[in-house]
Amino acid sequence: MPAEKIVSPKPRSEVVNPQITRLAQLTRGRKLLRYFVHGLSKLLVFLWTRSELMGSENIPQKGPGLLVSNHLGDADLILGFAYAPPIVEPLVKIELYDLPILGRLLDAYGVIWVHRGQPDRRALRAILDAMQQGRMVGIAPEGRESLTGALEEGTDGAAYIALRAEVPITPITFTGTENKRIFPNMKRFRRTDVSVTIGRPFRLEKFPDRRDSIKFGTKKIMHTLAQQLPPQYRGFYEFETRGADER
Repeated sequence: MPAEKIVSPKPRSEVVNPQITRLAQLTRGRKLLRYFVHGLSKLLVFLWTRSELMGSENIPQKGPGLLVSNHLGDADLILGFAYAPPIVEPLVKIELYDLPILGRLLDAYGVIWVHRGQPDRRALRAILDAMQQGRMVGIAPEGRESLTGALEEGTDGAAYIALRAEVPITPITFTGTENKRIFPNMKRFRRTDVSVTIGRPFRLEKFPDRRDSIKFGTKKIMHTLAQQLPPQYRGFYEFETRGADER
């Protein structure tokens, strides 16, 4: 799907609430809540989808590490909770904090709240602290839910984090999770066909110029995600990855 179908620039958070951004302590209660969410998500996936999981052997069992994924719809979060290890720190847009039920649940879970489209030093510090403690962090490098139903151009945050923390990256891709597919089927009590693909972990190469490292790192991340997706989901990267399939 061509990039010109993207009709607006990447979002910039208008909500400013830096004091809630921190790395959550893994208390016993929070660990129990995460395992509960993990189990509940598996139940919801079973009830509302016919899911196909590929690459389960690539699921990292311990950190530090970075999980990167495409973002098609709200169901991505549920599938991520269901199939990723329970001790993952997801990056979540700070706007969701103000939602009465979901915001409280996510905060209790211990997500890392981020201000999109602007430097967020507290979020970066929380991410690096998580890496130092051997945890995994999850991020969608597109920076938002796709407006086109396919990959949008990636932002540089994931590459910057992976290079700064010197950690492996595990690519995760979803198909079939668009809201326009999931929600109408839920209203009709129908299950939706979705897929989750977990690719082999990889590391980014460092170049003498830090900007080159980030630039080429972002391209490698997005190309890896694109190559795990069917052509109709590759969006901005469909043309760039077409030759890789032929080879």
